[in-house]
Amino acid sequence: MHRPARPVTTFDATLAALAADMVATMYAAEGVGLAACQIGEDLAIFVFDCPDEDGTEHQGVVCNPVLQVPEGRDRSLDDGDEGCLSYPGAYVSCARPDVARVTGQDLHGEPVEYSGDGLLARCLQHETDHTSGMVFGDRLSTRLRKKLTKQMESQAADYPPSWPVSSD
Repeated sequence: MHRPARPVTTFDATLAALAADMVATMYAAEGVGLAACQIGEDLAIFVFDCPDEDGTEHQGVVCNPVLQVPEGRDRSLDDGDEGCLSYPGAYVSCARPDVARVTGQDLHGEPVEYSGDGLLARCLQHETDHTSGMVFGDRLSTRLRKKLTKQMESQAADYPPSWPVSSD
């Protein structure tokens, strides 16, 4: 998870099946986004289903994402809680720009663009980070990273190795 994912170059039924599996896994985990690296696939693709600041739901698939966030005077940070399916059950504050835009390709290789604020902005940044080889814990201070790890370890019994897919 700590290296950039391979670019998606083949847009076929195999990619569509991967995206469908990722969406099912994301929903099973009650997440709002999932990158392929989180399920062991080395491809620059993520799926998401989350609301923006106004509560409007946004869903999509982005291959080969490129993130754009405001710089300089236009930049305003949201210091909200963030979690990750790679740190199940743990949430800590993580400052990120309050708006974001991602461009990339859809499952057919056609251009796509998603932008938004609130949780959507956080999600677009978070999932693009995954495709770039970064997890949100990497963005945290040592103190917050320790808190995140401690929370995850205290929740471990609720998230067995088979989570989020379980035969129970």
